[in-house]
Amino acid sequence: MTVALGINAYHADASAAIMRDGKLLAAVEEERFTRVKHTAGFPSQAIKYCVEVAGVRPEEIDVVAIPRRRSAHLVRKMLWALRSPSLALGRGKAWRQYSSFGDALADTLGVPPGRIRAQFHTVEHHVAHVASSYYTSPFDDAAVLSLDGLGDFASMCWGTGERGKLDLRDFVLFPHSLGFYYTAVTQYLGFPKYGDEYKVMGLAAYGQPRYKDEFQEMVTTGQGLDFKLNLKYFRHQRGGELISWEAGEPVQATLFSEHMERRLGPARRTREEPVTQRHQDIAATLQWQLEEVVIDLLNQLHRKTGKTRLCYAGGVAFNCAANGKIFRRTPFKDLYIHPAAGDAGLAVGAAAYVTHHLMGMARQGSLDHAYLGPEFTNDRIKSALDAAGLRYRTAEPSALFETTAQHIAAGKIVGWYQGRTEWGPRALGNRSIVADPRRGDMKDILNRRIKHREPFRPFAPSILMESTADWFDQSYPSPFMLLTYKVHPEKVARIPAPTHVDGTGRLQTVDRRAAPTYWELIKAFEGETGVPVLLNTSFNESEPVVNTPEEAVNCAVRTGMDVLAIGQHVVEL
Repeated sequence: MTVALGINAYHADASAAIMRDGKLLAAVEEERFTRVKHTAGFPSQAIKYCVEVAGVRPEEIDVVAIPRRRSAHLVRKMLWALRSPSLALGRGKAWRQYSSFGDALADTLGVPPGRIRAQFHTVEHHVAHVASSYYTSPFDDAAVLSLDGLGDFASMCWGTGERGKLDLRDFVLFPHSLGFYYTAVTQYLGFPKYGDEYKVMGLAAYGQPRYKDEFQEMVTTGQGLDFKLNLKYFRHQRGGELISWEAGEPVQATLFSEHMERRLGPARRTREEPVTQRHQDIAATLQWQLEEVVIDLLNQLHRKTGKTRLCYAGGVAFNCAANGKIFRRTPFKDLYIHPAAGDAGLAVGAAAYVTHHLMGMARQGSLDHAYLGPEFTNDRIKSALDAAGLRYRTAEPSALFETTAQHIAAGKIVGWYQGRTEWGPRALGNRSIVADPRRGDMKDILNRRIKHREPFRPFAPSILMESTADWFDQSYPSPFMLLTYKVHPEKVARIPAPTHVDGTGRLQTVDRRAAPTYWELIKAFEGETGVPVLLNTSFNESEPVVNTPEEAVNCAVRTGMDVLAIGQHVVEL
């Protein structure tokens, strides 16, 4: 038995994952326990959960894989340290936290440091990203790409995966970063919180790309497989600490410069300032230019590698609007994006890289679902319901699906809590709020009563995988809600609630084999309505997705949901 524990620590989206004999057993973000979005620090509770699922003692852990490598791109780091000492000081502060990594792990597991006998491996940030996608994909032969903000002084790497080995060809290094490009304009548009980029992606559909000259000047692709930022628009290269997570939630420094304001006009400084057509057009141009650059990089990647399968990771891989154009605008025929494509996924990637690439262990199948987090017993669920004083009915599985589908068809908002928590940021039918997609007012109802989100942000459609081609212009599976397709025009009127203003949907295709419980619910709804689609949004309210039964009950009651279907129990609230 070989046990590998991957730990993403002292970094945004702290997380842990564990593999045994090459099989991924568990993975979870620390935020699910701390209830602080994108929480950093040392993921003690996530580690404890993973070790418990694996059923191993601390001394039985063979490998601890850490997705950060001090020696990566050392020459570039030294040159920048000479140019910007304050930047070097900020990086050094982050590294000092790693000096006591082994002690922190021993303390988490409740043993003396000597009981941790594992070999510690450090894995370069982007190597871990591509490993997270390649080694959990169904592909043996593929191009690999990682795009994000910054990790180990790089923002992109590319290469190939062949016969279980990664061959990484090149990197794009600091200060050039598509992630920082998107974040800087996101901040300029008045969305300063870490992770707000997805809001601007939704806003983009309301505008037109009227600022092409400015954005084509802002970021350009080169003759090779790379890109460059026009640094006049940015300030991250000027020095100082780029990100702080002392209080748990990451706080990012301002990345846009005065030059951006001179070219685009005054920045939106507060949430109270209205979002105007100018802001919508800037968001649209931001998205347009990102897509142009990413598509150009992918076409060059195909030419360099000759591959028609792509494994993609990094924070930029969450841009589902760009992802939905890959099949139409590049020669790639197959695509796999890890469900936790961002920094949480580094825990899986680091463990997988050591297990498969360094140790040569064979893969044990691909990851076709994201249900890798905690699951709770029926007794725990009943205790949570009883403690809240709620009356509930217990139903057999077939009755549970039928009853819940009837509630949804009647316009009820349902909290749907089943099985293991999802790995990654998307609720994929185990920790979801589900509603009737046929109601044109359902988006406003959800926002008013439950989610309290900006009105320009869309909700997602979950669809039976076998029905995808009947409702969308593409049918390639999207199990992790990471692709956006056009809804067939004649179908828009039938599912207006999760259809975005531009006629698209950020869809989740639901496979009966990978997600049988959620598939049965959607199938029951189709039986009631003739529509094989549900509106799906995450089970939360301005917090991480609920994890425990107690959190689910509290959220459902607090927000005034109509029905809670939790395990085999149905509560009418």
